[in-house]
Amino acid sequence: MITAGDFRNGVTFEMDGNVYSIIEFQHVKPGKGAAFVRTKIRNVISGAVTEKTFNPNDKYPTAFVERKDMEYLYSDGDLYYFMDNETYEQLPINASVLGDNFKFVKENMVCKVLSYKGSVFGVEPPNFVELQVTKTDPGFKGDTATNATKPATLETGAEIKVPLFIDEGEMIRIDTRTGEYMERA
Repeated sequence: MITAGDFRNGVTFEMDGNVYSIIEFQHVKPGKGAAFVRTKIRNVISGAVTEKTFNPNDKYPTAFVERKDMEYLYSDGDLYYFMDNETYEQLPINASVLGDNFKFVKENMVCKVLSYKGSVFGVEPPNFVELQVTKTDPGFKGDTATNATKPATLETGAEIKVPLFIDEGEMIRIDTRTGEYMERA
């Protein structure tokens, strides 16, 4: 059990049959009245973010979210198969569980599979990946307006904006959290 007075960023707890993670918290002690804890919490399974105030003495059961490194093997229709590198068990995960940033993951990459009480609710790809540009328009000499970008298709099929000097066949590094070009690899 955890009291609302002990809330810190990243703590997960159960409330009303859902699992929540604390994004921000603030202990407030007004001049009049009782103290309270103002929080911004994320529903771990649905991803919805809400703001809520708690009495510092409220108690909630602690929720343990398991984060396991698993290797992405292949996809078959709507199922994506991941392998546990310790036990070599394969785990099929439905496409609806994968986030938008999964489009930057290629086969044999290691991702974090998030589960709560045995049910998988999310997959986190690595923060930075190196992918090859398979299709992009050529950049023209002298076309150097500030921060000019062009669309590029990557080997996973994802499309992002890259600077004009990037050509087809080049390896680039991408931040999967924002989906933005970082640098040449």
